[in-house]
Amino acid sequence: MRVGLVSDTHGIFDPRLPELFTGCDVILHAGDVVGADILRRLGQVAPVRAVRGNNDVGPVEGDLPELAWVELGELTALLVHEIGARERLAPPVRRALSRRPVQLVVHGHSHRPGVVREGDLLFVNPGSAGPRRFSLPRAAGVLEARARHISVRLHDLASPRLELLAPPFGGNLVARRCRKIRDRPAAGRTQHETRQRH
Repeated sequence: MRVGLVSDTHGIFDPRLPELFTGCDVILHAGDVVGADILRRLGQVAPVRAVRGNNDVGPVEGDLPELAWVELGELTALLVHEIGARERLAPPVRRALSRRPVQLVVHGHSHRPGVVREGDLLFVNPGSAGPRRFSLPRAAGVLEARARHISVRLHDLASPRLELLAPPFGGNLVARRCRKIRDRPAAGRTQHETRQRH
């Protein structure tokens, strides 16, 4: 299964997105869409699942859910805009993870692309495909899932050949049981995050 990952478009539809998302079975938008036309144009490429971000106040995007569970073959993803800090998740995210088991959390808000594995959860932020913010790259990603093995690639939308921002992440995700999510210290995480380009 091939999945397009995008977030924080803020009303801008990057013309490279259709090229990047060609062949995707579904596109996940992690909020701050800011414009129904963004969802319409993405929907011409593949079916779209989207959630509401803090800037989504229009008549269409304002009606998007705060979070959504998305089945990706044998895996389940939680799609949400803002998670808080990974070591201290926002209450709605904590409740969602306690209600239903997921292996993957796709989120946005920070505009900082990255992939971080914490225990049996994989957090993916595709970055912002909208306006450039500070020194952060404009980015989007592609996830490929085969059974419980996934690979995640984050691409620089400003590069001529949609170059990778970091080496691809690859690994197996295991089944999770619903359990109470406790705040964890920052130490001991396995990180695979992009470095900022200056």
